[in-house]
Amino acid sequence: MTETAFIDVDHAQRCKNRQSICGDVFLSHRIKEEGRILAVLSDGLGSGVKASVLANLTAAMALKFASTCTDTRIWARSIMDTLPICEVRKISYSTFTLIDLDESGSLRFIEHGNPPLVLLRGAEEVELERSVITLERWKERLIYHGRLTLEIGDRLLCFSDGVTQSGMGQKSMPLGWTQEKAVEYARELIRATPDISSRRLTAALMDQALANDSGCARDDISCAVIHFRVPRQLLIMTGPPFAPQRDFELAQAAMTFSGKKIICGGTTATIVGRILQRPITVDLTQADTGMPPPARMEGIDLITEGALTLAHVAQFLATDIRVERLPANPAGDIVRLMLGSDIIHFIVGTRINEAHQDPNTPQELDLRRNIVRRIVSLLEKKYLNATSVRFI
Repeated sequence: MTETAFIDVDHAQRCKNRQSICGDVFLSHRIKEEGRILAVLSDGLGSGVKASVLANLTAAMALKFASTCTDTRIWARSIMDTLPICEVRKISYSTFTLIDLDESGSLRFIEHGNPPLVLLRGAEEVELERSVITLERWKERLIYHGRLTLEIGDRLLCFSDGVTQSGMGQKSMPLGWTQEKAVEYARELIRATPDISSRRLTAALMDQALANDSGCARDDISCAVIHFRVPRQLLIMTGPPFAPQRDFELAQAAMTFSGKKIICGGTTATIVGRILQRPITVDLTQADTGMPPPARMEGIDLITEGALTLAHVAQFLATDIRVERLPANPAGDIVRLMLGSDIIHFIVGTRINEAHQDPNTPQELDLRRNIVRRIVSLLEKKYLNATSVRFI
């Protein structure tokens, strides 16, 4: 495959009505050194704490086995041997769908009990070939696995039965929404917005499933989307270079980068504007946000104040705030651009800013490099973004 690919993973969940803990669990893990993403959706039998514990156990085991072993039969046997069986219903206490995908597009998956994994190529569904795994101790258990190579632009959709069975019993959907109709809804969204992000697609599917249940989820609802695509890249420049002789290097990066670009810091923006001979204008439409207003420059998507704004960005990333609830201020704008990107590059100037050496300055306004390191850690571990950092 000649094109560089990125694996965009996101999910949405809603607890069953009047439950505070979700009995579905979605876990994902990026193995950076191998260019792999592991993801698992597990649905615990019933709802509440018991279902959550069993689903967490299943998901954690699945990720562990998949990260250390390449034989799907061993994955299946180990998980099935560990899961308890319901004495009354004679079924596992937890279902699972496990996905192992690398940046070359090589996909392996294994399923037990969840609605089948779905592959969309553009807005069209592509049938996935599956084989049954036969285990000596569990001959009556239906466990499927498959392998294939994805193409750039492919999406994988994974549901718990809270999605496919939403609305069950209503006149318009006596059998629930069904997988067929849920997939068709996703296809309609993709037709309308071909580049729709995994985050927006999962949110839309979740909202519709919840609407099917008249706003009160009758079961735990989970859906996940994995989008295999060309990466969306973002460059963030903050701080002047240690040596003025490297100012041109900073401006050249701003001029040649092909993705979206943010400058955090007035001095940094002044350097770039001076070398590129581009004027900077302050955007007074965000003058009353409690933060320094942003500025504009030709070829730059956003210019903000530096350390204070980045400290707010780190705070937003550390919470579970939804994108649509981010405030309309420069820090919120940066987070929106970050979460709409896959690979985020930082160029961090190391010249000391005397304004941040006052001992009375809050700890959050420590050196830029420490704030950037915190942001990078959050982006990689919590949001599965790829990042790079260059100090100049």
